[in-house]
Amino acid sequence: MSDIEIRKEGFAGRITLNRPKALNALTWEMCTKIEAALDAWATDDAVRLVLIDGAGERAFCSGGDIAEMYASGRRGDFEYGRRFWRDEYRMNAKLFEFPKPVVSFLQGFTMGGGVGVGCHGSHRIVCDNSQIAMPECGIGLIPDVGGSLLLARAPGRLGEYLGVTCARMGPADAIYCGFADYFVTPDQWDGLKETLCKTGDPAAVDAVATLAPEGQLEAMQGFVDRTFGGETLRDILTLLEQEEDQGAVKAIYRNSPLSTTCAIELIHRVRARDDIRHALMQEFRFTARAAEHGDFLEGIRAAIIDRDRAPKWKHESPRDVSGPEITAMLMPLGADELNFEEG
Repeated sequence: MSDIEIRKEGFAGRITLNRPKALNALTWEMCTKIEAALDAWATDDAVRLVLIDGAGERAFCSGGDIAEMYASGRRGDFEYGRRFWRDEYRMNAKLFEFPKPVVSFLQGFTMGGGVGVGCHGSHRIVCDNSQIAMPECGIGLIPDVGGSLLLARAPGRLGEYLGVTCARMGPADAIYCGFADYFVTPDQWDGLKETLCKTGDPAAVDAVATLAPEGQLEAMQGFVDRTFGGETLRDILTLLEQEEDQGAVKAIYRNSPLSTTCAIELIHRVRARDDIRHALMQEFRFTARAAEHGDFLEGIRAAIIDRDRAPKWKHESPRDVSGPEITAMLMPLGADELNFEEG
């Protein structure tokens, strides 16, 4: 059985992530197959829309399959990860820029690499059990796959909050923050997919969408804007430490100090340009260096190899990360800059 099923049904080009036991984690091969399908369907008049879903009920896509990145990085081969990210980010850009409607069904976990596949389309559907997040700072990365642009576009300073705390969004919060568009109850999904294939008309989504159960983030907007408006993570921590609610501080301190400090700078840069390719290029500058110079290998070790959940980061605290260290992780890569070309 293939890890990904790509086919045409009626007027729809269909992509189904098919690794339910692995929560549909995204492999390199899956990325390249998605890109090839998009290239073929962009100019295929028989395809009026693209429909993306995932097998099983637990996850649309829990993220990237990063075990091989750890193994290659431990061997001193940092090019494997860089090649993977180059191909993945190029695919993310094509999804974001796709000239036809893209409808995604985001059940269960949609995190990290799953956001890059499921949250750049035109019609992003969530249900009761949807949990969307950008948890990369917890494994020594930064919000990537174009997620930095979604965070930068979130209301007020919620992007900074979500990026450095790795907080999960339920369906209403995902819609409020711009990671999703529609709430549709799961019992309607099969019929909706059938209609989309038969008609090729995404207006069918509007016909069955309803209001999502109440979320939390809209009510937190004032607190988040007040505390996460600092220019640097040090500024944000100073503001947060003046508040009685220390939950956000604890969440930040669980994650890689280098990643969280760079994530704030990244989101600010991306907000200033509001362009997907600029966002992916900024992200790649960090991820290309993350295994060799950052906390990425240690983050993977603690999360999925040894599973001790006790990473030993390079810095004790975000306050220990210097400005030059942030600059070094996000500076241009010269001839190795992300260029969105194949090969």
